[in-house]
Amino acid sequence: MSTTIERISAIDGNALAVRIDELARLSDDPACLTRLTLSPSHKKAASLVVEWMQEAGMQVRLDAAGNVIGRYEAQKPGAAKVIIASHIDTVRNAGRFDGNLGVITGIAVVDELNQQGKRLPFAIEVIAFSDEEGVRFASTLSGSRAIAGVFEASCLDDTDADGVSRRQALRDFGADPSKIEDAACNLVNTLAYLEVHIEQGPMLEARNLPLGIVTAINGATRGEVVVKGEAGHSGTLPMSMRRDAMTAAAEMILAIEARARRDADVVATVGRVEIPNGAVNIVPGLVKFSLDVRSSSDVARNRAVTDIEADLAKIAMARRVSAQFTASYDMPATICDAAIVGAMSRAFAQNGREPFMLGSGAGHDGMSFRGRIPVGMIFVRCRGGVSHNPAEYASPADMGAAARVLFDLLLDSGAFA
Repeated sequence: MSTTIERISAIDGNALAVRIDELARLSDDPACLTRLTLSPSHKKAASLVVEWMQEAGMQVRLDAAGNVIGRYEAQKPGAAKVIIASHIDTVRNAGRFDGNLGVITGIAVVDELNQQGKRLPFAIEVIAFSDEEGVRFASTLSGSRAIAGVFEASCLDDTDADGVSRRQALRDFGADPSKIEDAACNLVNTLAYLEVHIEQGPMLEARNLPLGIVTAINGATRGEVVVKGEAGHSGTLPMSMRRDAMTAAAEMILAIEARARRDADVVATVGRVEIPNGAVNIVPGLVKFSLDVRSSSDVARNRAVTDIEADLAKIAMARRVSAQFTASYDMPATICDAAIVGAMSRAFAQNGREPFMLGSGAGHDGMSFRGRIPVGMIFVRCRGGVSHNPAEYASPADMGAAARVLFDLLLDSGAFA
């Protein structure tokens, strides 16, 4: 008596979980998951991704920016393409799903197409970006920016904590940084950029939903506020005569929080405060603190930054100190393509899922393609909204649901018209 063993679908959530775990074992730190861009563990992860892409029927190459690119050809070779991508670098002491889930899901849907013997009217390129997090080197999104054709050559001179330049790290990785301009893809012949990613927030879990459709990736303004007062002896300087930079900064930080609370579409964060030469018996004369303002609306974000600068000036005058905000990063919001959002809604409904819409407070590689090609993102519920943390978790069931929706999206003839 013969037994028929049913094939396990490539887009089964348990199959995705196995690969997530395999990638998570590749770390430069044996005590936790730390896989910085172009590191030895990143090279091993890239090799594993190459193997999986080849098994899924893709032609694979490594580009000059260290991105791994697998192409699944269309019904007619040379047709336009859809990019499905995310990153495989991590932060330090990371979770295993951030970025990696998107790459593995992209490979899985191609694998399923290949096993079913299906070719689509467009090619699919699955890309494992080399550097989204910006942890080893100062610049971020370098992998996707190279593909989008907006990579800044000066980033090759960035150095890590050991003095190794990005240029040298790319060479050590097996890439050729002298050809980095060649990494830019033909966006005229690219129909869309798609990404599956964990939400990194609590909205889906709060609504007991496994998946959501991203409407926009928030724009962000970041920089540093420098508050200058006058240092003095903590025991001899009367309170009425102090020009305390720290108490002024404290009032400013509360004002920043209050301004953000007045606008539901704005968040503002002070994540770092520094008192140079501070001591227990010195009234602080200098304080530096970071400022991060984000919104899906560039108008709302810019208005909030303007209001915050005015509040800083008002508080500084009242407290007889000076305050100066210097922006070091300003990225507009990326609005997801309406047609793709609509197609995603159809794929959700086809799978019996509520097409819940939400914004992304975190930045993603899709931002590199803003204004260049249509962008679409699917969010996957993560437990507790926790990310950038070893406790980061998405269930096999939720991952499988995302893969199924992405698969059906690709089969929608009107999604990329």
